[in-house]
This record gives sequence, C-alpha cells and structure tokens, in this order.
Amino acid sequence: MRKWNVFIIEDDIKTAEINSQYIAQLERFQVGGIATTITEAKKVLPVVNPDLILLDVYFPDGTGSEFLWEIRKGYRNTDVILVTAAKETEHIANAIRGGAFDYILKPIIFNRFEDTLLKYQQYKERMNESQVENQYEVDNLFNRKKRTGGVETSPEPPKGIDTITLDSIIKTIDIGDNQGYTAEEMAGEVGVTRTTARRYLEYLVSQKKIRVELTYGGVGRPQRRYFFQE
Repeated sequence: MRKWNVFIIEDDIKTAEINSQYIAQLERFQVGGIATTITEAKKVLPVVNPDLILLDVYFPDGTGSEFLWEIRKGYRNTDVILVTAAKETEHIANAIRGGAFDYILKPIIFNRFEDTLLKYQQYKERMNESQVENQYEVDNLFNRKKRTGGVETSPEPPKGIDTITLDSIIKTIDIGDNQGYTAEEMAGEVGVTRTTARRYLEYLVSQKKIRVELTYGGVGRPQRRYFFQE
C-alpha cells in the first residue's frame, strides 16, 4: 500500500512533533523528515523528496511564503499545505497564487488536519487516473464545493455516503428549529435506520457542516444531538 511521504518544515520543534504524531494516526501517510529552518529545509528537501510539505510561514531565516515559490519552481510534483499562525491576507493570497493545497491556522485541530490530508489522499488517487469523465470530476480536482440549503458539502462524499440521503439530512437540519435532532429523530424524518442516520450525521460533523452536543435528559447515557452550524 502506497504511503504519502510528508516533510514537516516548522521552526517550533514541539509543534513539529505534534504534526508528526497527527500524521502517525493516518494510515496512508508517513513523515519523511523534519526541518526547523528554511536553510535546513533547502538542504534536506532533495533527500526527502516528499509528496507533501507541511510548511510554516515565519522562520528566523526567511518566510514560508517565499520558500513556497522555490518549491513550486524546483519540485513541481510536490504539494504544499501551509500550517501557520499567520492570518495576514497577503500570506493567504500568496498561498493561493502559489498553488498550496490548503491553509491551516494554528492551533491545529486534529479533525480539521485529518480532513485536509484525507482530501489530499483522494486528490492524489484521482490524479493517478488517466483521465476525467466530465466537468463534475474536474470540479472535484479543483476542490470546488456546492451549497445545499445553508450548508456547504464536499462534491464527492466517501463510499457509503449517498448524496441523496445526505442532502435530505442537510435540508432537514437546515429548515428545522433550534432543538436539533438525535440520530433516532433524524432516522424518522428521512426514513432510514438510526445507525445510518448517525453515520451521515457524524460525517457532517467531521466536515464541520453541523455541530454535535451531548444532552443529559434523564436516566441513562447522554444523547448526541445535532444542530445546524451557523
């Protein structure tokens, strides 16, 4: 099984170690190297030859924004995700122009980090195919999103997530009141089993499209209640 090789370029060694631990939890990814300065990264980059770079912006000897363009020039098959505390729009704009796959703000939330790397994995797998069949698949490769009701959804859900059922659940939450829904209540609304409803609801939580809260109504285990993400 192919694993995607990741090079972490981060001046804070503790943050680099956290990123490395996050990657270790993802089956299809491995850390090929860590650099804490731009100078060190330039020396190590040809040796690591990564598929993906996690790149900070601020370094004592330069900026990740500038180094991004060097990577784009010399390593066209290497992708970059900016992982940084930099909120200045100039850095974000530079990342977009430089073709960065994503821009993640610190402090890193694992679910957000995992979501990006899994999307990257899907992207790489699709890019290994010989051609696309239609505009829909092209849009997927460019990470475009569609909006259904008031909630954005990814254009291509994973296996086991049917888009028709997903849209029904989204619309139900979107037009519902502020009381939210349990998986059992949602199952009754859209006509699926409770297990199926929970799988779809948890998928939407992982995509940051809805939120979940634990409610303590009485005796027994607390219930997970799902709400529209405003």
